[in-house]
Amino acid sequence: MKVGRLLLRAAVGGFFVGHGTQKLFGWFGGQGLQATATAFDGMGLKPGRVNAIAAGAAETFGGLGLALGYRTPLASSAVVATMLTAMDRVHLKNGPWITDGGYEYNVVLAAAAVSLAESGPGVLSLDALRGKERTGALWGLISLLLGVAGAAGLRVFVDSRSGSAPAPSEPHDAAADAAAAAAATEEDAASVGA
Repeated sequence: MKVGRLLLRAAVGGFFVGHGTQKLFGWFGGQGLQATATAFDGMGLKPGRVNAIAAGAAETFGGLGLALGYRTPLASSAVVATMLTAMDRVHLKNGPWITDGGYEYNVVLAAAAVSLAESGPGVLSLDALRGKERTGALWGLISLLLGVAGAAGLRVFVDSRSGSAPAPSEPHDAAADAAAAAAATEEDAASVGA
């Protein structure tokens, strides 16, 4: 399975690099940092600029790490954290199906990242070249737990800045929800179509 893992790493990692650089630099048809920061503010991820930079960096460097097979469990955890945050802030309320703006695509990407952490990046990777390839269920679990901790840490940080944690039953700002859903749908469509 040398080529299969390489292809999976290249696809998942490559698209994450694309997503991250869309946020940070406006590359690949992205909106860039200012528009992303504004959208994040609208989703309650305040301060928007700090969170946009963090998300863009996590996606870019996590994706690059996966694509190259470099520090794979850590790269995987960055992908898991960003997908859990996307589910929490945008997709969860829409149910599972991507056609409704749901979270199925996020779950698949997070699962692929954890799978790569567990199976290891393979012999065609920088980790293997350096003699530092890590494999096994423990590494998959570490990746998953680090991703959960990252997403939870962001949630605590954002909630502490706003003064209180929003309850799922509280009314949302409809305009902010619509903008976030439109941005997420556009991003998902670009990912699937690219």
